[in-house]
Amino acid sequence: MFDKLDDTVRHYEELMNTLSEPDVANDPNRFRKLMKEQSDLMPIVETYKKYKEGQQNIEDSLEILEMETDEEMRELAKEELNESKDEVEKLAQELKILLLPKDPNDDKNVIVEIRSGAGGDEAALFAAEIYRMYLHYAESQGWKVETMEVEEIGIGGMKKVNFMLSGPSVYSKMKYESGVHRVQRVPATESAGRIHTSTITVAVMPEAEDVDIEINDKDIRIDVMRASGNGGQCVNTTDSAVRLTHYPTGIVIYSQTEKSQIQNKAKAFALLRTKLYDLELQKKQAAESAERLSQIGTGDRSEKIRTYNFPQGRVTDHRINLTLYKLDKIMNGDIAEIIDACIAADQAKKLSKMNEE
Repeated sequence: MFDKLDDTVRHYEELMNTLSEPDVANDPNRFRKLMKEQSDLMPIVETYKKYKEGQQNIEDSLEILEMETDEEMRELAKEELNESKDEVEKLAQELKILLLPKDPNDDKNVIVEIRSGAGGDEAALFAAEIYRMYLHYAESQGWKVETMEVEEIGIGGMKKVNFMLSGPSVYSKMKYESGVHRVQRVPATESAGRIHTSTITVAVMPEAEDVDIEINDKDIRIDVMRASGNGGQCVNTTDSAVRLTHYPTGIVIYSQTEKSQIQNKAKAFALLRTKLYDLELQKKQAAESAERLSQIGTGDRSEKIRTYNFPQGRVTDHRINLTLYKLDKIMNGDIAEIIDACIAADQAKKLSKMNEE
């Protein structure tokens, strides 16, 4: 590990020297790439620096204990030694986590797709509530939200909704939300007061850029039409809605959230690129079965990951056996504790796998 850390420090210093060269700033793409790499390496370098300082403090304290005869000075040295040992142990663990292979998609924006599952209208109502939960969470994180595709039902529910979340490290947190979310409660339409179980599925897909996925024009059919449903003054009176059909995969994208056909077309293509990129990721993850086993539910759409039990006011994440009795707060977007726990559990599993190797 320490050989790797020393190599990282050397590479970081080379990067800093390269960034100071005058001609680098004249190439924006190269400059941006180098700055990104420098930013990624900085936490490792800074933590390793603190680790080495802690090690030096340990050596200094041991030397004082060996040479010093004054009892008061020895006690101070012992105290310093114990504090330094604790700090070094903590920093060593942090370094192991920092050196874990990073998901290349972690810094990407995401498109989230929520679909109602078993449970009819009740599932669609819950899908709309989970959508609002993510909107509140995104607001707390300072992320931008852009709704891309919505299929609503008349009572305030959603059969399907796609939306983009943009901001720093969105995928690194939201990827743990992929899977089946289950709700247990008494529906408003249930006269006998029986608890029903309904489900929705959440898919979190890293945003695909033009360089990630190339779409061949001959593989696409583009239809334009008049938007349907509730809309603004112009939405329902012009051919602004766009439908894309991708022949090789059968994926159909329908976009009508904007008044402009050009904007709807751009949104539809962004969603299509992301879905195609996600298909490639799913294939890759299926092939890398060992790697998937070392992760905490970050891709399997059929996996039941969480239950929201309204009568008991609890939420249980089944992957990490975490139960929280603050359902109201969670439905209002307070999901940071769950996501942080998933990240910690994921890191622990990967560290365990790394130690075995």
